[in-house]
Amino acid sequence: MSADIWTVMWKEWRELLFQRGSLRGIMLSLLPSVLLFGIILPSQIGHFWVESAMPLGFWGWLPMLPVTVVIADAFAGERERHTLETLLASPLSEQAILFGKVGAVVGYAWVLTLIILLAGLVTVNVIHGNGKLLLYPLIITLGGMIFALLTATLMASIGVIVSLRSATVKQAAQQLAFASLAITWIPLFGFSLLPTALQTSLLESAKSANTTQLFLISIVILAVVDVGLLLVAMTRFKRSRLILD
Repeated sequence: MSADIWTVMWKEWRELLFQRGSLRGIMLSLLPSVLLFGIILPSQIGHFWVESAMPLGFWGWLPMLPVTVVIADAFAGERERHTLETLLASPLSEQAILFGKVGAVVGYAWVLTLIILLAGLVTVNVIHGNGKLLLYPLIITLGGMIFALLTATLMASIGVIVSLRSATVKQAAQQLAFASLAITWIPLFGFSLLPTALQTSLLESAKSANTTQLFLISIVILAVVDVGLLLVAMTRFKRSRLILD
């Protein structure tokens, strides 16, 4: 089945970059992120951008942006272009089609995230390097790559579930934009509503906790959620049901 998954992934990458005519729009929509996280913030923060664990948060959040932009097209776009029936009539298995589409979007978002953070590294070295080579710590680099992969999978899984049930790309994109905002801002808003004493206590606990341990716990939680969402997507992705729709 792995060969079939790669076939679907290659189809998605080829259509995304060369056939849908949306590459320019995608690049323009991501330009603010490149400028902000690849140039402006690193240039202002300086050495701290490289030496601290701060980039980990960006490794986790940045992949959601390109995923949200392109995943709405996964099935709703096929439905609008009247190519969904052809795809479903192919000998490819349901799992190959589903995982191929998810894998293509995750890979695309993951690479873009690496490019943005590499741009930030270059910016810091050019402006604040003073002749020295500044690099992200190895644990931040490896952990961030895993974190980015899992958060991209999280958003892609949600996006596939939404796209499967959306009649148009616009409808799917609107729902995904809301989901992205909810994932990002609801935890922050909920935290702000907590009593000040409890906020202080939680912040102190986070500061005193082992950073590696917290990161590993976050990775495990994300992995479990990703698997759960992919299982939901598998149960909802039924060839016969989609053909009837």
